[in-house]
Amino acid sequence: MTHDPNGAPPGGVLERLTAALGAEGSRRGPPPVERWNPDYCGEIPMRIAADGTWHYNGSPISRPALVKLFSTILRRDPDGRTVLVTPVERVGIEVEDAAFLAVELAVEGAGEARAIAFRTNLDDVVPLDDAHPLRFERDPEGGFKPYIAVRHGLWARVTRALTYDLVELCEEREEGGESWFGLAAGGRFHRIARTSELS
Repeated sequence: MTHDPNGAPPGGVLERLTAALGAEGSRRGPPPVERWNPDYCGEIPMRIAADGTWHYNGSPISRPALVKLFSTILRRDPDGRTVLVTPVERVGIEVEDAAFLAVELAVEGAGEARAIAFRTNLDDVVPLDDAHPLRFERDPEGGFKPYIAVRHGLWARVTRALTYDLVELCEEREEGGESWFGLAAGGRFHRIARTSELS
């Protein structure tokens, strides 16, 4: 194991972050990370793998409660860096794909009145709405990977199984003189791709 650049022993960063969270523990609701702007203290050897597992110093973090705790102080800064932030410390971590995975889907209604909500692997419940839009990226095989905005600039990648469920709800529409394949939900039509790109 390597030592912290500030001289703390291995695990010291995690202990400091946990202690800072403990000081905020009496606060109800999620920590107000959008209001915390301490100095940036550099990167720590923490990584969120593409499969959603969290690693520290090359080893998976085996305590789910600790991962959930750290996820509450995660945000994406305007410079694109993903950080863990407390009132006194801000440290960068590596994210291979997305900070979260969307692992469960609930659907009610039809058309633009359809309500869709996702549950992440860390138990955030996220409605599909203007504050939590979908975005789509091409995968190496030429398909599309959907992501849902969660909070503080962070996204959840929708699992392959849920992607198939979403595709079942999709339709083609004419918009702006073009034919689009997309999903009606949350009061609007979420464009995925031009129909011509799918043929």
